[in-house]
Amino acid sequence: MSAAAKTTAVALAVLTLCALHLTLAVDLRFARMAQLIAGAAPQDFADALFVQGALPRLVMAALVGAALGLAGSLMQQLTQNALVSPMTMGVSSGAWLALVLAAIVLPGAVRSEWVALAGAAVAAALVLAVTGARGLVGMQAPLAGMAVNLLFGSMAATAMLLANPYTEHLFLWGAGDLTQTSWEPALWLLPRLLPGVVIAALLIRPLSLLRLGAQAAGGRGMVLWPVALAAALAALHLAAVSVTAVGMIGFIGLVAPNMARLLGARRAGAELWISAGLGAACLIAADVLALALQALLPNIVPTGATAAFTGAVALIWLLRRKLGAQDHAVHALPAGAARVGVMRAILLALACAALGLAALFVGVTQSGWELSFDPMLLSLRWPRVMAAASAGASMALAGCILQRLIRNPLASPDILGMSAGAVAALVGVALITGGSIHAARLPVALAGCAAALALLLWFGRRHSHAPAALALIGIALGAGLDALVRLSMAGGTAETFAILGWMSGSTYRIDAARALGLTGCALIGLVLAALALRPLTLLGAGDGIAIGRGLALAPARRLLMLLAAGVTAGVTAFMGPVSFVGLVGPHLAVLLGARRMQDQLIVAPLAGAALMVLSDWLGRIVLYPTQLPAGSVAAILGGSYFLLLLARRRGQV
Repeated sequence: MSAAAKTTAVALAVLTLCALHLTLAVDLRFARMAQLIAGAAPQDFADALFVQGALPRLVMAALVGAALGLAGSLMQQLTQNALVSPMTMGVSSGAWLALVLAAIVLPGAVRSEWVALAGAAVAAALVLAVTGARGLVGMQAPLAGMAVNLLFGSMAATAMLLANPYTEHLFLWGAGDLTQTSWEPALWLLPRLLPGVVIAALLIRPLSLLRLGAQAAGGRGMVLWPVALAAALAALHLAAVSVTAVGMIGFIGLVAPNMARLLGARRAGAELWISAGLGAACLIAADVLALALQALLPNIVPTGATAAFTGAVALIWLLRRKLGAQDHAVHALPAGAARVGVMRAILLALACAALGLAALFVGVTQSGWELSFDPMLLSLRWPRVMAAASAGASMALAGCILQRLIRNPLASPDILGMSAGAVAALVGVALITGGSIHAARLPVALAGCAAALALLLWFGRRHSHAPAALALIGIALGAGLDALVRLSMAGGTAETFAILGWMSGSTYRIDAARALGLTGCALIGLVLAALALRPLTLLGAGDGIAIGRGLALAPARRLLMLLAAGVTAGVTAFMGPVSFVGLVGPHLAVLLGARRMQDQLIVAPLAGAALMVLSDWLGRIVLYPTQLPAGSVAAILGGSYFLLLLARRRGQV
């Protein structure tokens, strides 16, 4: 197909999307729409809805989509990496977190694009600090960016939960809602996008030289750092202003530049402007899907959720490409002691016991620190401490199993999307049946975990389950499932906050029965893992050794995967999703010298339990009398460790 034919086809597709968008937004004939566009005065409510609602919404979708497409193209051309974008570099989540904090601390600055730009810059600087300049060319950058996205997203959700009910209005905005009631937001956005567009136009020649390589561009007289700084600032500005205008819209900046190259955009300028046009088309298409779903569902459907779901699918599809050598690189476990030793194991057990006792008896009151043995207070605390310890031990156990089976130190139930699968299944069943999200439905959670794991392994087989690829696929899968969950949370109702509190992994609602049930699940998982010690050891040593020792690979791997899914499902069903503990627990075990499987099955659950008990205790005392969910504190601690783990490979990428 010639370039002219492709351009014509894209133009016709965009016009069709615009017509479909307006048709879904308001019930008017096309002839009347044309009259109103030409300047006819509105005569009734439908006319006014078209002029002040449907048209501004379409224009806003086009502007924001074009801005994100242009920002994504600038990032991809600067880094020569087709997987970077405002979302996969954590820029959008940085801007969003800054706006949420501003809305709580400085309400007058909630719509300030400068606040969003500062947050976006912090996120980009964090990713760059983790990966280094050389790490921007492979999967390391989007992997670090998506980790920042998870970390900042958890922090933003926690902040909104703590500030409830003053942050209820942020839910729909944060989910990426394009609903408009006047032309004011579009008129606010348009002039603020112009600086980024102008800078992009001025960078066309330098970006063309960059396609020859940094050395070749330098040989032709180009100084790299001013170009890189200008392109980065323009991309950050476009993304920050877009988030300020409509909230989180994910993956448009990833999909549009890749589509532009597929359509034959080979020159820098062509890719920039075609990416902008395709970004507008992609967001209009996502909004069309949102409008179509809105006609079927009782609540408002945020466009950000439909864009995130389709974009996550696109990211997984883009990962079909051939990996570079750095993407196949092995992420080694951290260096630690050569062996655990009896004394170190005893000290670890004593430290865990001391931490548990502190969580039970030590707290903060209005008069300061207090050591209390009040039976009534202990009756409220011991279920929380027991549940936190059981959840941490279970997630660390699941992480040990997954890291052994996949031979990937980056594997954990949350990073691989298993926790997101359980959450999606539980939320879906709760919405369909009308039941409470706090009712434990272990079979439902297990089905969701197993389905997510099956999808992950199926998508990852093309790359022979390379560590970075599998982790990025899992994060993308989790983002897609999270988008489906957000469809049910956009209303900002009491049910929304109940789901959000549960999704933060809070122990607040844990009673004695649920604590004992979660402990029972953890003990069953530990016993089954101990019985499977030989298969776990052989599979971790390699398929060849396992076959040589007579192990039936396929059944053993399936059963152990099912065990990891069951343990994760138990935690999610009783307490909600817990992030990063499944990654940190096994790593802490290795740091303490537990390199053999039999040692890890003891030390890793102890480390995971200690991390969760510490998180629950810190959540109670740090902002007293306000309480932070244990899962959110653990996510912040564990997410920071995950970024440090990626930073360890900075000099090797």
